[in-house]
Amino acid sequence: MEWWTHLWLNEGFASWIEYLCVDHCFPEYDIWTQFVSADYTRAQELDALDNSHPIEVSVGHPSEVDEIFDAISYSKGASVIRMLHDYIGDKDFKKGMNMYLTKFQQKNAATEDLWESLENASGKPIAAVMNTWTKQMGFPLIYVEAEQVEDDRLLRLSQKKFCAGGSYVGEDCPQWMVPITISTSEDPNQAKLKILMDKPEMNVVLKNVKPDQWVKLNLGTVGFYRTQYSSAMLESLLPGIRDLSLPPVDRLGLQNDLFSLARAGIISTVEVLKVMEAFVNEPNYTVWSDLSCNLGILSTLLSHTDFYEEIQEFVKDVFSPIGERLGWDPKPGEGHLDALLRGLVLGKLGKAGHKATLEEARRRFKDHVEGKQILSADLRSPVYLTVLKHGDGTTLDIMLKLHKQADMQEEKNRIERVLGATLLPDLIQKVLTFALSEEVRPQDTVSVIGGVAGGSKHGRKAAWKFIKDNWEELYNRYQGGFLISRLIKLSVEGFAVDKMAGEVKAFFESHPAPSAERTIQQCCENILLNAAWLKRDAESIHQYLLQRKASLPTV
Repeated sequence: MEWWTHLWLNEGFASWIEYLCVDHCFPEYDIWTQFVSADYTRAQELDALDNSHPIEVSVGHPSEVDEIFDAISYSKGASVIRMLHDYIGDKDFKKGMNMYLTKFQQKNAATEDLWESLENASGKPIAAVMNTWTKQMGFPLIYVEAEQVEDDRLLRLSQKKFCAGGSYVGEDCPQWMVPITISTSEDPNQAKLKILMDKPEMNVVLKNVKPDQWVKLNLGTVGFYRTQYSSAMLESLLPGIRDLSLPPVDRLGLQNDLFSLARAGIISTVEVLKVMEAFVNEPNYTVWSDLSCNLGILSTLLSHTDFYEEIQEFVKDVFSPIGERLGWDPKPGEGHLDALLRGLVLGKLGKAGHKATLEEARRRFKDHVEGKQILSADLRSPVYLTVLKHGDGTTLDIMLKLHKQADMQEEKNRIERVLGATLLPDLIQKVLTFALSEEVRPQDTVSVIGGVAGGSKHGRKAAWKFIKDNWEELYNRYQGGFLISRLIKLSVEGFAVDKMAGEVKAFFESHPAPSAERTIQQCCENILLNAAWLKRDAESIHQYLLQRKASLPTV
């Protein structure tokens, strides 16, 4: 590339094409659904913040280069290229890429050069469309409502910038040129209509749609935007989640959009909890993984309240049917996604204190330690996590011994990542001290401290204090690289009290970390957003969980 401003094209393109290749070689991996969970939603989470940045950043100083090796360059970069590929079509995309590579071989190139080649190949306004995605930060929220007019469905669409804090505050609201696909229950895997939304509001007529058919935007969750449906449209989509007629990636996208809308205060969190209950028949690993991640965020938020146990009950209710279906042991003919799902579900149930899961995990752990029956690699993390969270000092000592004896780095890392699950204050201190010891490779210390911060309310406070107390050593180790940013993000983003944002800001004003400056701003913004979310929704979530408990049959 000509300059660091265009870094995203190297990295975003590489991130995108690795999925394209895997999908081509192993279609059964369903890898594009994993892309949405791993890259697309991660980028949207960061890009909704006021402290995000455009994909193309003018870089004037070497320390600014470190800052752009983030989810925007990589994951948003990959997401907008995926959207562009879909908008242009595979044939013209290949043609344009070929023109670009031929023209610039042995030379440097800039983002505009690629747009020009793709525009020549496709005859579509590529530069005009893509500039709205790479030169301004953020992405749109598309609001849609529908009306049946005789045999047709009239859709009213409007776009505005999606903000993590709810509403856009500023003069002129940015606009995007948004490639939009629309599907219906007649054929959930096929776009009935494709349009380019190039103005703030638009009306679209879908011909021949029966009143009982649902309509969905953003087929395949390819467009880099979030969708807010009118309540009637959302209601009609829920059966498609229950009976799985909506494709996996669309089920995932729908749930993730709703969760983000709740987080931003645009809808109530209770609405999302109700939708999450519609996922009882869900078989797909990646959909569960995203749902689990969001429930984890909510659990962390509610650890600041006195009804944390109630949300654990909810987690157990959501995950136990799939846990029972999967069991503990692999079944003949299973794919790798089933093995991943089993590990995810058992870990979630074990962590939440599901009685049968906890007992079985303890039994298997004992057999593993005594060498009677070695745990399969897929089950180790969930079992380790479960016994540690509900264990004592002896359990931690056994884990540290397993760590010392492990000859595979993979096993050492697996243990390091779960040590933070331990709940007792003196054991938490022991884990933090271990993180800086010779036993842990310097590049892995960050995940041990991050695990403590994410493990419990006490762990969060202890990890932050530990970082402040050992700042000099940590900073000397990691300055100038992205690990310092990761350390800060993992250790403070779970806080949800306004004054903590001030404390974090003040600490880094007197202990500067230039390459992590943007991360620190993003963390402080997230803490304030968490605090606002808690104030806004805690009471209604509590009431909902209590009502739900009262109406459930007692076992």
